[in-house]
Amino acid sequence: VLWEQSEGVGRITLNRPETLNAWTAAFGGELKQIVTEEATDPSIRAVLLTGAGRGFSSGADLKASFEPNPDDNMPDVRRELREVYHPVIAGIRRLEKPVVAAVNGPAVGIGCSLALACDLVLSAESAFFGLAFVNIGLMPDGGSTLFVPVAVGKARAFQMALLGERVPAPRALEWGLVNYVHPEDRLMPEAEALAERLASGPTRSYASSKRALNQMLYPDLDGQLDLEAELQHALARTRDFTEGVAAFAEKREPAFEGS
Repeated sequence: VLWEQSEGVGRITLNRPETLNAWTAAFGGELKQIVTEEATDPSIRAVLLTGAGRGFSSGADLKASFEPNPDDNMPDVRRELREVYHPVIAGIRRLEKPVVAAVNGPAVGIGCSLALACDLVLSAESAFFGLAFVNIGLMPDGGSTLFVPVAVGKARAFQMALLGERVPAPRALEWGLVNYVHPEDRLMPEAEALAERLASGPTRSYASSKRALNQMLYPDLDGQLDLEAELQHALARTRDFTEGVAAFAEKREPAFEGS
């Protein structure tokens, strides 16, 4: 994860382009440090988040295994969500400054959650969003069970969570998942201009608006993140998750049993 600062704007670039910026524990740890430490510096008045290469983030890296839980030697998903993934999401929501996402390609799984955790979301025309967790027998996490229904309503939230379909950028704009859609060659100039505008604006006003809107829209963010961690931890112990990961690796359709 890259961090750079100029003119009051802090720029975060997810930098594993060979994997479409898939998350590992180390990747998440770097992002957590930047969000909860570097980005909180008072000299930073707006944050811009984007991905290197062809994608924003493809979600968790399924080729990088979770640390085993010492009790049963199964994936310790609860710990990783609570200690690495969810502090990033909560940190973005609690930053007392605007956070802009420039979604330059696929935003899938935790990558989708990360984009939707930001205050303003710009998307390239070719980008798409998806809660693909269901395709490997898991459920949405990273706060997306909160961010998505608040943005799109019950019907579309269930559609995204249960079917795991791609939501192309134009549809994401129509549904209210994103604020703006731009041609690929205009995405970063537009995102930079917006971040610079925010960095020169009334920072305390933005912080107060963000705090009040958080209270209205996401009054129990921590509780929802904890619930996601518990449910996801249990799902990582199912046969369907094992089959989903195997099918993904073998590039075939999974044969889920419901157990």
